[in-house]
Amino acid sequence: QSGSVKAGKMPEGEKMRQCKQEEEQQQKEEKREGLIEFYSSYQELFQFFCSNTTIHGAIRLVCSKKNKMKTAFWSVLFFLTFGLLYWQFGIIYREYFSYPVNLNLNLNSDRLTFPAVTLCTLNPYRYSAIRKQLDKLDQITQQTLLDLYDYNMSLPQRDWSSSSTQRRSSRSLLHHVQRHPLRRQKRDNLVNLPENSPSVDKNDWKIGFVLCNEDNDCFHQAYSSGVDAVREWYSFHYINILAQVPDAKALDESDFENFIYACRFNEATCDKANYTHFHHPFYGNCYTFNDNSSSVWTSSMPGINNGLSLVVRTEQNDFIPLLSTVTGARVMVHDQNEPAFMDDGGFNVRPGIETSISMRKEMTVRLGGSYSDCTEDGSDVPVQNLYSSRYTEQVCIRSCFQLNMVERCGCAYYFYPLPDGAEYCDYTKHKAWGYCYYKLLAEFKADVLGCFHKCRKPCKMTEYQLSAGYSRWPSAVSEDWVFHVLSQQNKYNITSKRNGVAKVNIFFEEWNYKTNGESPAFTVVTLLSQLGNQWSLWFGSSVLSVMELAELVLDFIAITFILAFRWFRSRQKLSPPGPPPSSQDNAAFQDEAPALSAPHRFTVEAVVTTLPSYNSLEPRGPSRDGEVGHE
Repeated sequence: QSGSVKAGKMPEGEKMRQCKQEEEQQQKEEKREGLIEFYSSYQELFQFFCSNTTIHGAIRLVCSKKNKMKTAFWSVLFFLTFGLLYWQFGIIYREYFSYPVNLNLNLNSDRLTFPAVTLCTLNPYRYSAIRKQLDKLDQITQQTLLDLYDYNMSLPQRDWSSSSTQRRSSRSLLHHVQRHPLRRQKRDNLVNLPENSPSVDKNDWKIGFVLCNEDNDCFHQAYSSGVDAVREWYSFHYINILAQVPDAKALDESDFENFIYACRFNEATCDKANYTHFHHPFYGNCYTFNDNSSSVWTSSMPGINNGLSLVVRTEQNDFIPLLSTVTGARVMVHDQNEPAFMDDGGFNVRPGIETSISMRKEMTVRLGGSYSDCTEDGSDVPVQNLYSSRYTEQVCIRSCFQLNMVERCGCAYYFYPLPDGAEYCDYTKHKAWGYCYYKLLAEFKADVLGCFHKCRKPCKMTEYQLSAGYSRWPSAVSEDWVFHVLSQQNKYNITSKRNGVAKVNIFFEEWNYKTNGESPAFTVVTLLSQLGNQWSLWFGSSVLSVMELAELVLDFIAITFILAFRWFRSRQKLSPPGPPPSSQDNAAFQDEAPALSAPHRFTVEAVVTTLPSYNSLEPRGPSRDGEVGHE
């Protein structure tokens, strides 16, 4: 019996060690169940993440750690998938920040606002204020054509008697024309050739004129076509003559009734309240119908009977043949409050022909901001609008050229509006403006001035798609009574009846009009959807899995800071600041060195445990005495 009691008895030292181990284990468990959890190493952090995350495949990195081949395979596969995921993320983000748009096409049916219609006579007018100078220019041109092409241009008989002021003006014009003569030049090197040179083939000639500045630096303006050269040379001097007349653009010598024989819109007769007039140096008198000066027309029905119908006179009386080489009229359809740039969007109407122009309205609405560089009203464009109209791209481009013209040449080009404080170019005041203009024009066309980059498209614009049909008017069987009525009503007494009149019909082809709109192709919702699709494809997880990954990154950063802080503190204690110890303190320093070299750990324990006494480890009462006696 005493032997069995001895076998069940545990030594006191062993019991003490067992209690201490239980206490340490309890303290570790209490530490791990704290409010904020930090891991002691990167390995522990990674093992915990892989064992508890919802990302597919991560658990394989832990459960297969005893098989190094599987661990290596799943590690490569996991990180390869991770790289492919973020490669796809990069593609999605790049597409999102390129701000793509979707094109939306809508067909609308509504009462249509009729556009503005500008009609020009193609007959540059001889102002009475400059008639003598133009006649003198015609005489000089007649002699030039005789010298260059052996052609004697017939001129109408005019009264050449003039006052002393007009004679001085004519001499001044002759002087400036002689400074810029039209000459025959060799095609290769533009060297001036003697007139009537028999040794040179006419096919090797170029016709042009030379423009020089005050430093005798000359610009050769040459043309392969003699017709183009004569017209450009004549136009250059014609513009100078116009610029010498104060407020030449304000002169109103139009005769609406002599150009527009009949005007009708929606079966109602037009009157003077329905049009505005302006004069174009090359296209003559121009009339704009349905401008903002009156109530705007609307079309309730499509078709030729519900549009604008005009009968116009195309005979050229007292015209300038060296400026206008065509017969007819020029028509342009444009939006209200927009200038009519006849060179860009106009087309000619033939005499003796009825031209029927059907229109289809088309609106374009662009997204601004990051999606395109369009502008709402031109206020953010670094170009001053010189036109009294709303912003368009062509308005901006012409204003940009005019502003550069004033800055570089010191005067303004006659075809464009005049900026404040500037004056139009005239070689009586600005002798070298022609040289400056043609040099600047070459830079403008090559976009050296940057006008095509500065001027942006408007975010909202309206265009009209036109298609035309032609037929003879009036017909052979009806021309007699038509011309008879016109002669009675409009004093139509021209001899060439077939080339004297034309008819124009402008109308909407259909009620529907097309609207081209833009909408963002990639919104924030679309971006999140694309990212979620890619994440589910490669890892089969959700938003909470992303949060787990973010938690892993934060824990990694926290552990890095903690370890770096401990390392820094240990380095500070190993190398305390201050002067080096003296030789008398070497002994004391050697005694304290082992204590300093040992790492310091700071542990705060909040567990209070009552240690068992020796009496509590032994049986109480008589049994204890018996055992002692037995021993």
